[in-house]
Amino acid sequence: MSSIKADNRHLYLQVIDRLKQDIENGIYKEKEKLPSEFDLAKQLGVSRATLREALRILEEENVIIRRHGVGTFVNSKPLFTSGIEQLQSVTAMIEQAGMEPGTIFLSSEIHLATEKDIRRFSCLKDEEMVVIERVRTANGDPVVYCVDKIPGKILPTRLSQIETSIFSILEDVSNRKVTYAVAQIEPIGYHPKISPILNCGHECALLVLKQMHYDEMDEPILYSVNYFRADKFSFHVLRKRM
Repeated sequence: MSSIKADNRHLYLQVIDRLKQDIENGIYKEKEKLPSEFDLAKQLGVSRATLREALRILEEENVIIRRHGVGTFVNSKPLFTSGIEQLQSVTAMIEQAGMEPGTIFLSSEIHLATEKDIRRFSCLKDEEMVVIERVRTANGDPVVYCVDKIPGKILPTRLSQIETSIFSILEDVSNRKVTYAVAQIEPIGYHPKISPILNCGHECALLVLKQMHYDEMDEPILYSVNYFRADKFSFHVLRKRM
């Protein structure tokens, strides 16, 4: 590996580009451990401080993962990527990646609306909510943990199994079509209940996507909380200057 040559940019930016290029070219493969900071800085011809700044940014971008006391590893590329401005079902995302979507059905229960449900759906406190928990799989591997809430008046039929998209269920059973959603996304670390179900270790982060879905009449009909494996899914957004 040749060392970094000075140009008009900061050295750490050159290091970032070089390491990304080396990963892209297969010099460092997915899940492979990188050389030590001392050896890598020497190979690139930069100081360890410069290298550390580059590694810090690469870790923020999920290109690498650093494990304390163990080393630095190349992160796995996400299998599924989607523009978050595109409202897609998990089923559609998995199918677009050329994989077979599946479902591990966990439960479908009737709960009385909580205070948060009352605010979200503008419903009464004694109204019933259908709460559905599932694990979505891609080629048999668990990749998303899904919790969906639907007002009982919209989905009066108690479902014992759901093998397809909730969007399709709402259209087929209730004749209600989701047209848009308001989303919030946040990263979290290890979750004691959900991480083991998704075969995630302590080093594997989760992306939590919370969405309120609305129909053509602007009525809230579905609230979902989906836990995505951060090493499998990547979301991006197109931003335009106004």
